[in-house]
Amino acid sequence: MQSDSKIYLAGHRGLVGSALKRCLSEKGFTNIITCTHGELDLTDFARVGDFFDKEKPEYIFLAAAKVGGILANRNYPADFIQQNIAIQYNVIWHSWRVGVKRLLFLGSSCIYPRECPQPIKEEYLLTGSLEPTNRPYAVAKIAGIEMCWAYNRQYGTRYLAVMPTNLYGPGDNYNLQNSHVLPALIRKMHEAKVSGDAKVEAWGTGSPRREFLFSEDLADACIFLMSMSGNRFDKLLTPSIPPLINIGCGQDLTIRELVFLVKDIVGYSGEVQWDVSKPDGTPRKLLEVSRLSNLGWLPKIDLSEGIRLAYKDFLAHEKFYSGNLPASNICLIS
Repeated sequence: MQSDSKIYLAGHRGLVGSALKRCLSEKGFTNIITCTHGELDLTDFARVGDFFDKEKPEYIFLAAAKVGGILANRNYPADFIQQNIAIQYNVIWHSWRVGVKRLLFLGSSCIYPRECPQPIKEEYLLTGSLEPTNRPYAVAKIAGIEMCWAYNRQYGTRYLAVMPTNLYGPGDNYNLQNSHVLPALIRKMHEAKVSGDAKVEAWGTGSPRREFLFSEDLADACIFLMSMSGNRFDKLLTPSIPPLINIGCGQDLTIRELVFLVKDIVGYSGEVQWDVSKPDGTPRKLLEVSRLSNLGWLPKIDLSEGIRLAYKDFLAHEKFYSGNLPASNICLIS
C-alpha cells in the first residue's frame, strides 16, 4: 500500500474509522475515499456495487459495523446480525468483483468462545460456545472471517481479518443506552462529579477482566499490516487456517479496577455501588498477541494515558454528549 494508493475507508465516522482516517493522513496517504451513511448505505447491495464500479478502490479498510454494549445487543439482536452480515457481504463480494488488491476486515474479540483458555489465541476460533449476550453480533463477525478465508482459498484474494480487543478513544460512543463500558464510565463519572451525586451505580460484580486498546494504536497496527511487503503479508494468509490476527496490548484488569481508575482520572469523589443482579458478561477476554508482536508492532499508549486523552476528548465535545439522552445509572460491560 503506497502513499498514493486508492484506499476506501468504510465506516470513517466511527471510533475505529475516524482513528484510521487520522492515522492514514498523518502517515502521508493522500487518496482516501470516504462516504457517509447518507451517501452510501452499505447494506444496499446495488448501491455498493455502483460505488465500487465508479471508484474502483485498490485497498479497503472495512471498519463499518453496527456495534454496542450488552444492553444494545440484548434489545436489538436481529439488527446486529442482519446489518453486519449485509455490510460484510456487500463490501467483500464487490471487492472481489472489481479486483481489490487487499482488504482488512475489522472484527471483534467476542468471536471467541466464552470459556476459552486465556490468553486467547487465534486458533481458539469456533472451539466452544459464544457469550450469549452478544451472540448475534459475534456470529456475524465470524461469518465475515469465514468469507475472507473462503474468497482467499477459492479466488486467490488477499483479505485479512483483524480482531481488536476492547477499544476506546477520541470519537467514542458515550450514549448510555448502547455504549461500551469505558466510555460509559467516563460519562457517568463526569456527570456525577458535575452534579455532586453521592454515588454511581455500576453493573455486575466488577470481577470480569478486560483488555483495552487505544483506538489510534489499533489504527497504527492496521496500517502497519496493510503496508507490509507482499511476501510478509501473504504469509498471514495460509490456506489451512483462517486469515486472522489479534490486535491488543496483552494486558488486562478487572472491571472494578477500571472503574476506580476512571474515577480517579475524572476526579469523582463519590461512592461506587455495584448492582450484582445485573450480568457480568464474559469472565475474561485477554488476547494472545504474539503473532502481531513478532511482526514488529507494539502499542504506544498505556491505559492511564489513553483514558486521560479520551476524557479530554469527551470534555471537548461535552455539549454534544450531554442531553442527548436522559441520565442513567447504568455502566455497561462489553
